[in-house]
Amino acid sequence: MHCARCWQIGVLIVVLTGCGQPPAPPTPTSDSATQSSASAAVPVSSDNAPLALTSQSGVEMVALPAGEFLMGSDRGNPDEAPAHKVRVSAFMMDKYEVSHELFAKAQLPNPSHWQDHPKKPVERVRWRDAKQYCNERSLLEGLKPCYDEKTPDWTCDFSANGYRLPTEAEWEYACRAGSTGAYDFGQADKLRLYSWFSDNAGERTHPVGEKKPNRWGLFDLYGNVSEWCEDVYSADYYQHSPSADPAGPASTGKDVKRVMRGGSWKASTDMSRASYRQGQPTGDSDACFFTDYCGFRCVRRATAAEIAQLRGTTKP
Repeated sequence: MHCARCWQIGVLIVVLTGCGQPPAPPTPTSDSATQSSASAAVPVSSDNAPLALTSQSGVEMVALPAGEFLMGSDRGNPDEAPAHKVRVSAFMMDKYEVSHELFAKAQLPNPSHWQDHPKKPVERVRWRDAKQYCNERSLLEGLKPCYDEKTPDWTCDFSANGYRLPTEAEWEYACRAGSTGAYDFGQADKLRLYSWFSDNAGERTHPVGEKKPNRWGLFDLYGNVSEWCEDVYSADYYQHSPSADPAGPASTGKDVKRVMRGGSWKASTDMSRASYRQGQPTGDSDACFFTDYCGFRCVRRATAAEIAQLRGTTKP
């Protein structure tokens, strides 16, 4: 039985963190390591800007509107090509990586190496551990869980209103925040302001939110821990992926690799780029899963009505 079933169930209540108008959308940028401005992503309009909110269970999130962007890179690694336009539906994403204190609310065993601070991100998390947390958090808020725990791969029901891992398209869309460069903040020499990575992390994780957020108010996308995505990893997926809400190729069986995105405390500058992707064994059947750079954050789809409600509350 899920421990979260015993907790209070309610409807998601959104509360803006702050007041006044929502932040202005970013202006697309580019640099020599990525696509030129001629391939610029389509930025979100000022009437459809991201909004900060807090879920009923107290988790800070950001509601991101639907939008189109240029995914991947023709100047990165082969599995990042070709750069291609993708449109994603509106969704909500955790502002921070899931921390020890959030993970504890689901009453799940914490596999992390570093547990010396409640706001450090959980790590050494198997892909299925992350999905179980998503289901427990959904039940806590009275939402329909996305994952069917009776299936071998814990099949995701994308129509459910509960929490799940982001698709890699959603993750990159959120990370880019309307930009086309390797980093939404500009050049790599600014990375240490936004990220805990190999040059400044001291070979360990750090409490979430200590560095600057990206332009859509999301923290630690470029570092601290890398993050699980929903997708099965395929090096050539971009050559034939759909243009709307791609969710990765079909699973080929047990222990397929899943996509991991974002930099970590041990990542190089190059590995922290917005388009950088890697395939990682899930660890679901590995008793010795010690990837202490591996964490996650949650998303859930937001309906047009929820976005409209959020937008309405920002008006004076």
